[in-house]
This record gives sequence, structure tokens and C-alpha cells, in this order.
Amino acid sequence: MYLPPQFAAKDAAIALELMRAHPFASLISTDDDGLPFVTHLPLHLVEEGTASQDIVLLGHVARPNPHAKILLERPRAVVTFMGPHAYMTPRVYPDLARVPTWNYLAVHGTVHATPVESFDDKDRLLKHLIHDHDPAYADQWRGLDQDFQHKLMRGIVAFELKVTDLQCKVKLNQHRPESHAAMHAAYAAGNPDEQALAGWMRRLGLAV
Repeated sequence: MYLPPQFAAKDAAIALELMRAHPFASLISTDDDGLPFVTHLPLHLVEEGTASQDIVLLGHVARPNPHAKILLERPRAVVTFMGPHAYMTPRVYPDLARVPTWNYLAVHGTVHATPVESFDDKDRLLKHLIHDHDPAYADQWRGLDQDFQHKLMRGIVAFELKVTDLQCKVKLNQHRPESHAAMHAAYAAGNPDEQALAGWMRRLGLAV
């Protein structure tokens, strides 16, 4: 993605936090016509070490989804996560010769996909996702008939997505400090996304 230096997150922990807080990702591959093929899906993050290359994302698609075949043939792909985002009015500036923009936090990762094939491995993957989003369902899943569980498993194609490169963009008008006080006040009084951006401004020392 386009990543001017002033918007590049210096702390890798920011990317991990965004991926966990906003797990509904876009998985992007190139189809047979050379066009992007996109699947929207929840992904579970696993840290296997301290570097960006030590991150694995777990997810699955429906077996009829063409993305399953694409990933098997071309395992290199991109995943994106969108954090809080909101419009920014030029009225936050002390002068008039300004224009609107959009502030946001986003993560892009280049990944290499490996299929998860056995029932037990798929089951572990699904239990991670259940724990993330509906822990109360875990007992119900475990109580399902084994034949029914196997039938359901045959209906999905699961993957481990090994992160090979990670970019995190934090666009909060950092390079325009004359806007920060008014921008923070406006966001702090706004909708949930705007309030989240105000919170990030405070964390990054942009609010005074």
C-alpha cells in the first residue's frame, strides 16, 4: 500500500492489536484472468515468535469458493485488516486554505498459504475461531454427531497463512500538528469510529 514515512507504524505491536481487534479481513489473490479475487473472512492470529515473519493466520473458505483452488495453485496472497476510520473536516485547521481527508488505521500482510487437511487439524482451527467469536458455542460444537462434524469439515477448505511481510499504516494527520487539538475534540465527541481514532491520538501523543 502507499505508505508515506509519517504514517508508517514504528511499533509492530500496533499491527497485531489491530488484527486482533478487527479480525474480519480481506484475503486477496490473483485469479486466472490476472484480476484480484477477494474473499472476506475472519482470521485467527497466532504468534510463533517476535518477528513479523513469525505470525500465522488461520482461516477457511467454503469448498465451492474459487479462492480455495486459487490458493492451492498460487499460495502467495495478501490479507488486509481495516481498523477505525473516519472523515476529517478541514475545519480543524486554523486557516482556510485546506482540504478534507480521511484518517484510518490499516494492516496489509503478504502471506503464503498452506492447506490444513486432516479432521483434527481443521477441528483445532475452528475451535480457535469459535473461541475468538462465540466461546459459548464450543460445547455445542463438541456435542455434534461425529458423522455430521465430518460432513461439515468436508464442506470447507482451511488454510494456514504464514505472514512473510507486514505493513501497518496509522494515518492521523501526524504531519499537521496545527490540526490536532481541534481534530481530537471533534473525534472524541463523534461516532464509535471517531472516538476510537481519538483514543489512538491520545496513545500516540497527538492529543494535547
